[in-house]
Amino acid sequence: MAVVMLRKNSQAEEHQVYRRTGRIEDLEAQISSMFKRLRLAVIYGGNKSAEGAVIEPTGNPRSWKSYETVARDIAASMVRAGCKNVSLFPDDMRLGEMLREQDVHLAWLNTGGVQGQCSVAHAPAMMELFGIPYVGHDPMMAGILDSKHVFKRQLRSAGLPTATFAIVLPEGGEYVPEDDPVFMNAFGEAEGPFIVKPVSGRASLNVMYVEKRADLAAAVNDVYAKTRNFVLVEQYLGGAEYCVAIGGPVVSRGGKLERLDKPFVFSPLERVLDSDEKIFTSMDVKPISGERARLLDPVKDAKVRGEVEALALAVWRQLGIETLVRLDIRADANGKLHVLEANPKPDLKAPADGVTSLVSIGLSEFGMTYDDLIMSIFADRVDVLLSERRGTADRLIRLI
Repeated sequence: MAVVMLRKNSQAEEHQVYRRTGRIEDLEAQISSMFKRLRLAVIYGGNKSAEGAVIEPTGNPRSWKSYETVARDIAASMVRAGCKNVSLFPDDMRLGEMLREQDVHLAWLNTGGVQGQCSVAHAPAMMELFGIPYVGHDPMMAGILDSKHVFKRQLRSAGLPTATFAIVLPEGGEYVPEDDPVFMNAFGEAEGPFIVKPVSGRASLNVMYVEKRADLAAAVNDVYAKTRNFVLVEQYLGGAEYCVAIGGPVVSRGGKLERLDKPFVFSPLERVLDSDEKIFTSMDVKPISGERARLLDPVKDAKVRGEVEALALAVWRQLGIETLVRLDIRADANGKLHVLEANPKPDLKAPADGVTSLVSIGLSEFGMTYDDLIMSIFADRVDVLLSERRGTADRLIRLI
């Protein structure tokens, strides 16, 4: 099905290997055959308080959410696409037995984990152990993308722009920036402003704007008290804030699959900040709506849109990302773009009256619906599994 092909269109793409070159008609036929018997499980975040979920409840450095409502949206979309046997399971210690009892062929991971360090990597690690193919990032990539300090180090090593940062751990007592060689190496005598945030989190929770250096210690201590994990101190960038989604090259449009010649970059937008907002308020406080995000116009915003899309492609290729992510990008006072962070599990809720998600808001520009987005993610992952992960996809291959 797959042919190895090298393309050398630019220095950035030099030596890039493109394996997925099978005919799109073959993939459509394979998925159609698969749907006749496929048992799909959509996995959402388990609750450590539920009986039998864990052996011993522990801390949550990453703010917890079940994502069950979104899991139901994904499941409903897959049923509409023709996959009739779809189940929902919580991500907890009982998951392996539930998957075995239901003889699940494929899992869709819509979970940030239950508890503990790097919880977003736990579900894919279990799938690897169980031998169940899945829609989602592999454990290492999930951990890199969800760990802001690790992700930013990857950006730096790849020569990609990100805001100046320092990683601090004030476990020895009250934090003193001047006594921290890591902070001083990054910022020197800079007086601010700064952003203080958890290294792992979601929905902009516990992210703080700090105007001056004198107030930095209190903010660091506050975030550490809530997470008991590393704290990221970042240079505040005063320009506009942008988001962009990027996924694999297999796309569903109007229910028909297409194979693009590069990853699919979509929903490039500017986050609309209120006059009193220095940073985007958590969606838990202010739900995403059309008034909270402005799509970048292909003509009026052509320059910045092109820069945002080029940056997304560079991150995808340099880090070896394989499935959907959303990037948060911010400009400095001179308009230069910097990647702030990546969301390895962007919100996939089905749009409703007055409420949408940052990745869905621009789909109509590409002639796509929410169901097209869900099928795009599914079909692209199946394409990866059948062409590049055949040793782990025997359960799918037997269905074809």
